Amino acid sequence: MYTQFFGNFLLSKGVITGEQLLCALQKQTTAHMKLGTLAINEGYMTATEAENVFMLQAYQNKRFGELAILEGYLTQEQVDYLLKKQMPDFILLSQILVEDNLLTHAQAELLIADYESEYEMYDLKLSSKHTACLDQILQSLYQEKNRETIRFVKDYLILFFNNLIRFIDDDFTPLDIIELPETPTSFCISQQLYNDSFLGLFALDMNPQTAIGFASRYAQEELFEFDEYAKASVKAFLDLHNGLFSVNISNTYSKELQANPPETHHETMLSTGSRIYLLPIVFPFGQVRFIWSVSSEEET
Repeated sequence: MYTQFFGNFLLSKGVITGEQLLCALQKQTTAHMKLGTLAINEGYMTATEAENVFMLQAYQNKRFGELAILEGYLTQEQVDYLLKKQMPDFILLSQILVEDNLLTHAQAELLIADYESEYEMYDLKLSSKHTACLDQILQSLYQEKNRETIRFVKDYLILFFNNLIRFIDDDFTPLDIIELPETPTSFCISQQLYNDSFLGLFALDMNPQTAIGFASRYAQEELFEFDEYAKASVKAFLDLHNGLFSVNISNTYSKELQANPPETHHETMLSTGSRIYLLPIVFPFGQVRFIWSVSSEEET
């Protein structure tokens, strides 16, 4: 998750002031993650256990990991794993706030859990048919492409299916993927996500009647007209999903994605200059066409 999102979360909780956050963010550029912070975040140690080891370090000239092993809190395998693991930047921000005596380890642990509970979207379980579809997608596509792009697309699809289940319903059936140089649209909402090495366009396309059914479920009220409210509801779903995806990419890989405003296409040809993939998804109210096209620095 973006470090600034976590900072804003702390500000909204009244835990720190804006000045304190700015100071911590400035320190973050030169700070290093401590093993105790990693152990707490990974669930290997409690905040109290970590504090005990920190106290022991004041009297013994030994590393945190060495003392944690001697005290029976960690194994050597766990220490080795933690030393190799890459943690998201917002964990480092919490460590700095603890070092500045603005939070205790226990408070930081609870706040991080609250933050992840509020923003993390990978907790839903996919059905076997949805998992099989994802497996088929990943086996047939991107076999020769940039690894980061593969990871991003995989994570995008997992979250996309989860968000369909969460906000629309699980009564959908994915069909076979179609690869196209371009594709005609009916009512289509698209949005670009990008950073220095990645560019992706993601879109939802459907006919007006299907859009009414989709919007009705997302808005949780029965709609009857293909009006601006219905169109805005479809756009809101895609915008929300892409925002959550960007947050999760930052959490998982410590990489930030920017988003352009969603665009609307009516009865036009959608083309990106790269290969377009179309995944038809059948709901009881109609067929939604999920479209994506991605490229990376390595592919351009």
